[in-house]
Amino acid sequence: MQFDRNGLSDELLLQLYAEVLRPRMIEEKMLVLLRQGRISKWFSGIGQEAIAVGATMALDADEYVMPLHRNLGVFTVRKMPFDKLFRQWQGSKDGFSKGRERSFHFGANEYHICGMISHLGPQLAIADGVALAHKLKKEEKVSVAFSGDGGTSEGDFHEALNVAAVWGLPVIFIIENNGYGLSTPVNEQFVCEQLADRAVGYGMRGITIDGNNILEVYREVQKAREYCIKEQKPVLIECMTFRMRGHEEASGVKYVPKELFEEWGKKDPLHNYEQYLTSIGLLDEAKIADIRAGIQHDIEDGLAKGFAAPPVVADTTEELADIYAPATEAVVHPVSQGTEKKFIQALSDGLRQSMERYPQLVLMGQDIAEYGGAFKVTDGFTATFGKERVRNTPLCESAIVGAALGLSIKKHKAMMEMQFSDFVTVGFNQIVNNLAKIHYRWGQNADVVIRMPTGGGVGAGPFHSQSTEAWFTHVPGLKVVYPSTPADAKGLINAAIQDPNPVMYFEHKGLYRSISGMVPDEYYTVEIGKARLVQEGDDVTIITYGMGVHWAQTWAAAHPDVSCYILDLRTLLPLDYEAIATAVGATGKVLLLHEDTLFGGLGGEIAAWIAEYCFDLLDGPLVRCASLDTPVPFAIELEKNFMASARLDAAVQKLLSY
Repeated sequence: MQFDRNGLSDELLLQLYAEVLRPRMIEEKMLVLLRQGRISKWFSGIGQEAIAVGATMALDADEYVMPLHRNLGVFTVRKMPFDKLFRQWQGSKDGFSKGRERSFHFGANEYHICGMISHLGPQLAIADGVALAHKLKKEEKVSVAFSGDGGTSEGDFHEALNVAAVWGLPVIFIIENNGYGLSTPVNEQFVCEQLADRAVGYGMRGITIDGNNILEVYREVQKAREYCIKEQKPVLIECMTFRMRGHEEASGVKYVPKELFEEWGKKDPLHNYEQYLTSIGLLDEAKIADIRAGIQHDIEDGLAKGFAAPPVVADTTEELADIYAPATEAVVHPVSQGTEKKFIQALSDGLRQSMERYPQLVLMGQDIAEYGGAFKVTDGFTATFGKERVRNTPLCESAIVGAALGLSIKKHKAMMEMQFSDFVTVGFNQIVNNLAKIHYRWGQNADVVIRMPTGGGVGAGPFHSQSTEAWFTHVPGLKVVYPSTPADAKGLINAAIQDPNPVMYFEHKGLYRSISGMVPDEYYTVEIGKARLVQEGDDVTIITYGMGVHWAQTWAAAHPDVSCYILDLRTLLPLDYEAIATAVGATGKVLLLHEDTLFGGLGGEIAAWIAEYCFDLLDGPLVRCASLDTPVPFAIELEKNFMASARLDAAVQKLLSY
């Protein structure tokens, strides 16, 4: 292994040595503790330390890094206190995640680190979002995201690289090619000569380097950083290395040929660098012993503090309170009656006023810029706000959701439009595992709104007509809203953007231009989590939302002899249980109506809650009216038969018979 100091100072050379040595010594101690049964699990990066250390050392301290579970060097270079790191690994309350996350699945803004999730690839798109924030603010900064060789086969890898290239983002993507994805060798993962060769397909610079040479890693990342900032383009760096332990200790290494350990053992990043520094007179046995003693003292001190930490005591109130970031901005009430607007006009007005109110708000989506979006909600926005803030995206839902989260980490607000809510399936992981959980995991909020044009009734078939809202009401950490009127469309989009938490904003396509109503002209918000009483009644209660509100009103108007109490939920997560209980008590007979299919729909959950908490208020069985448990058919007659509205009269008559 050839080391070229290339003008680096003696002080920096020694600092790099200490920084490579520290994670090695920590890991060696962790392996001892694992054998003693004093810790439960460990993912070892022994043999790969030069990559995490060299890359992090080449960055400014306020540049974000998105590491993986074998990048201990990122955390130690950023000077995270070892005692707190150890408490994190032990699941202690005073670690970095209150005992809610394992190993390196956490982040910390004060150290500019955004931790991974187990799905490996999603952190790459978060780096895109952070880099986009740098670009928008004209900061001379980069973001860095790590991937293993296995992770490069995931769609998130390809989406993130493509977005970074198309948008010209200052991101450094680092692949740690250690030859194996758990036990699967690279020749069963890809057939290209080098993973860095993929860069050319995205129109970006790609290089392959010796990942065990700390000076080469440091120098190449430093050069990549300068290039990214100057050219406003991403770089892909493939670091060739080897994992000297198992994927994690329980998996062992029997699947690895012994000769590979012999070959790569000779390339050990620590020992070779230590020999180099000794050969040029910067290290000797006494100096090495002194550096080791200092690190050993830090380790033993940290372990003593970590083992002394009290056991976790569960506090249900605190657990529930940490699901959402506190919403500190007050509700803004309208002051005028306004003018009559269609649903889509009200929605567009709200977005426009939120863009004016929050200069840090960025809109993203397929065709939303000059074209104005598939439904023209953002028509004319680029002329007012520019293409930096109203951004067309490639067809890569997962990467854009991840980029939105990256923007949030840098204190931006982001709105992403799913062209159709059906397409959310290819961004599902980012939403349910990153956006929804990140505040609970380590206190980082996701200030992201995802607009979801949804629903059927327009003959669009099974891939453009689904009702997908119930998928997300099962995910703690998300908020789910679904307006049914123009006034609520505007007030709730403003409230969703104002809210610091991730909000799934459902807007029924069939309502865009079919209904009108009075909408205040000024900026205002409708409180998330509060239902709306549509009309009072004494005979039957219909609890519904979205298009169901209009079905219920139409039925009630056609049956003036039946006094209907209609409750529009508006927010599906969190639910307004107080309003639901009041609605149950008003008539004692409750119909739960929604366009979504019956099985697994939100009506079932609400029915269960009513049965448990409002049973004494009921005068009849809870009745659900929903669409057929089939995909949404294309032919109009089939779709009409599919819709819950086709069975609404029968459902109400059934309930009234009691």
